[in-house]
Amino acid sequence: MTDSKSVTKTSPPAARILIADDDPGDRHSLRDALNQLGYDVVAEASGSRQAVDLAGRLQPDLVIIDADMDEAGGVEAAAAIIGSDIAPVILIAEAANNIGQLARDVSISGFLVKPPREEELPAIIEVALARHGDVRWLRERVAELEDALETRKVVERAKGILMDLHGLSEADAFRRMRKTSMDNRKTMREVAEAILLSHDLQLGSDII
Repeated sequence: MTDSKSVTKTSPPAARILIADDDPGDRHSLRDALNQLGYDVVAEASGSRQAVDLAGRLQPDLVIIDADMDEAGGVEAAAAIIGSDIAPVILIAEAANNIGQLARDVSISGFLVKPPREEELPAIIEVALARHGDVRWLRERVAELEDALETRKVVERAKGILMDLHGLSEADAFRRMRKTSMDNRKTMREVAEAILLSHDLQLGSDII
């Protein structure tokens, strides 16, 4: 007879949320609602500058900002946080049409109308987090592809130089670069860039 072991399932960590509102009552009500839903309110800001500062220092998963804070300074704070790619931002305001007008030039991830209903918070928050994750993944993927393309271009140029200087075939030039890469624990791009630099310096000395 074998002993059965219970498996403990761990839940993913709660989203870390920064809330910013210059009305203490509204701010505290939102904090209590988020805590009740299981989210982690990491900080509260009472002004737009404080919101940007806290977002930069704490790196929350999400920021909820009052659009009307500091006479619409909340929108500027949202733009600064989004522009720095710190976290997605949800704007909250007294009326839906006011939010749309204030935020038309800001890539916010969601809207909330005061007072927000507790039952609507999870859907808006989770959609904002998911969209931000998708956008960040796509941005990283594009950067990886661009880097791979640039690496290929550099390697091809370096191969051409080796072929011209040493009369090597393309395959032999590539093998020489790969061996140098392995022997020196350098990436192929680093080896290729070194070849290009050496070649450029040699051309320069010939001219001088």
